[in-house]
Amino acid sequence: MVDWAVRSKGDAVLEPSCGEAAFLLPAARRLHALGATKRAISQQLEAGDIHQASVEEAQKVLAREGFGAKTDVGDFFLKSASPSFDAVVGNPPYVRYQQFGGASRAASLQAALRQGVRLTQLASSWAAFTVHASAFLRPEGRLALVIPAELLSVKYATQIRRFLLDRFASVRLVLFETLVFPGVLEDVVLLLAEGSGGAQSFEVFQARSAADLATKLPAQWLKFKPATDDKWTGALLSTDAYRLYDEAVGSADIETMSAWGSTYLGAVTGNNDFFTLSEVDVERMKLGSAELMKISPPGARHLRGLNFSAQAWRSMVKGGERCYLFKPGSEPSKAARDYIAYGESLGVHNAYKCRVREPWWVVPVVAKPDLLMPYMNHDRPRLVRNGAGIQLLNSIYGVKLEATRRKLGQELLPLAMLNSLTLLGSEIVGRAYGGGMLKHEPTEAGKIPLPSHAALEAMADPLKSVQDCVNSLLERNEVEAAASVVDDVFLRKRLGWTESRLKAIREARATLVQRRLTRGKGKNGSDR
Repeated sequence: MVDWAVRSKGDAVLEPSCGEAAFLLPAARRLHALGATKRAISQQLEAGDIHQASVEEAQKVLAREGFGAKTDVGDFFLKSASPSFDAVVGNPPYVRYQQFGGASRAASLQAALRQGVRLTQLASSWAAFTVHASAFLRPEGRLALVIPAELLSVKYATQIRRFLLDRFASVRLVLFETLVFPGVLEDVVLLLAEGSGGAQSFEVFQARSAADLATKLPAQWLKFKPATDDKWTGALLSTDAYRLYDEAVGSADIETMSAWGSTYLGAVTGNNDFFTLSEVDVERMKLGSAELMKISPPGARHLRGLNFSAQAWRSMVKGGERCYLFKPGSEPSKAARDYIAYGESLGVHNAYKCRVREPWWVVPVVAKPDLLMPYMNHDRPRLVRNGAGIQLLNSIYGVKLEATRRKLGQELLPLAMLNSLTLLGSEIVGRAYGGGMLKHEPTEAGKIPLPSHAALEAMADPLKSVQDCVNSLLERNEVEAAASVVDDVFLRKRLGWTESRLKAIREARATLVQRRLTRGKGKNGSDR
């Protein structure tokens, strides 16, 4: 990274978070090799860190080889930016928003805002650090940073992706197939950005490991031109896989989920423990059926197959699940009034969602969905037919299909989406969450590629013929085998894919899933 960023003996170099000179010493050596005297280097090289002991150790490391640098101790976000450096290099601190607060966080947000970047409250420290570091560069200067791979995919990094393309003339990323730092689960990328004036695209090189960069940076880069504010997750794919995926989603046989219908969050009760009831609860409180609404019980563990039937719902009722929503009318019965009074004795009415509605005990429901969709998944996204005709809570999404597509979509879309192209697309448009979970916001779910209406009509009979087989495989949690059956109908026979093309798409999906699960180890549910 230093060899790339430092190009002449007169370059002024900044390392904003120097630690114990991991970048400083190579920078001093690089300047010396280019012809700078050690005396000159001590004036050209500048570094700082919030940790005084680290700065002192960095000074000792440099001194052992006769080098020096201008150093200071303090919060980088409080350092006034001056565009006077030819190169800024380093490894920004990775402090997640849960631990990144107080005056330093406020200063980081202000530092980013001064560069026109408004970060959300979910932004980790590296995001503002990257923006602020760029402000120290001369117009043709170079930025070389080690940053989390979440740059490519998380929602809060949208502003950073946009900033990089707007600020620099060239943006390059080095990605790694394996984790770079022993014992550290964070997946990283190398950011190499230079010049100014804006770029229409960014370039990527995928290395197997850091050893691939031991001699020099690669000559061959793969160019990506993202749509405005789109994630850069596609850059994690191989060149061939990305090309094949891009061609496929642009074909007439593929539409996004938004073309099929709208995706929305279920009802928000304000207190599920109070508002959701089991059959035993209902009988004990003597509530009538007119004051209850059938719901998909909280959570999504029961949504594994293609259809959530009335029989499956009744089975969950008998199993003691909370399958009813307390939903009295404008004139509650005595039993309902007693339950409302009980809720007030518990303080349920003081919860925010309850407090802002009148009356507090009437939960606003959403449109009854045609399909159910868990928005957090470990293995795959899924659409499940709402065969039970029940309402839903905010633990899952509902999908309301377009009227002209409803009959076909209800019957076959849950089955048809279980193909390798859709499964890959869901990894690309979704986001990795704590614990390695895959999450889709409603707008992201709307971008998942699915068979088009015309394609699904053409495949209706072949898909119906394999429905029982796929259901059986899903009951045994044999997801890959089930996907292979659907692939045969859709990708092989309908789209005419060769085995090599199908293999490339499957391997691409496996790569993204493995990255997600690897990065998720040891995480605590934070938005990544």
